[in-house]
Amino acid sequence: MSEAGTNSNNGPLFGRQTTFTHETATQKVRLAEDGWNGRDPEKVALAYSENSAWRNRDLFITGRAEIVRFLTAKWRRELNYRLIKELFAFSENRIAVRYAYEFHDRTGQWYRAYGNENWVFDDTGLMSQRFASINNLPIGNSERKFHWKLGRRPDDHAGLSDFGL
Repeated sequence: MSEAGTNSNNGPLFGRQTTFTHETATQKVRLAEDGWNGRDPEKVALAYSENSAWRNRDLFITGRAEIVRFLTAKWRRELNYRLIKELFAFSENRIAVRYAYEFHDRTGQWYRAYGNENWVFDDTGLMSQRFASINNLPIGNSERKFHWKLGRRPDDHAGLSDFGL
């Protein structure tokens, strides 16, 4: 990442693709993972349209300002957050991903969250809809699988399928 909300190709965070091939959908998923692992709500929000509509678990969120507020609160609660996303399916302007992330709360209890997301992109390549279903599983410190330094997951680090997740 270079400037706020841009990637090294001078495009907005997560790119501006409006229709996808397997390669571009996979790239979009990795850029999204990288953005979320950076835990900067302002940068992450730039990947979504101004009026982007989300369903995240039982919450309904609309617009960038609400996205920023949601992510700010999320990353204050979910400490040492590390996320891995994987492409599940794609077509035209839609992508489905599965993911897992690990974090601990303020008491030190670790969790692994498992989720699925459906994304819809507008004609400018920004995400206009995000539907997320997520479940948290309490885990012990010894059960953790995601150990890289906070931030971007290294390219040589195992993915979800490698872990059998």
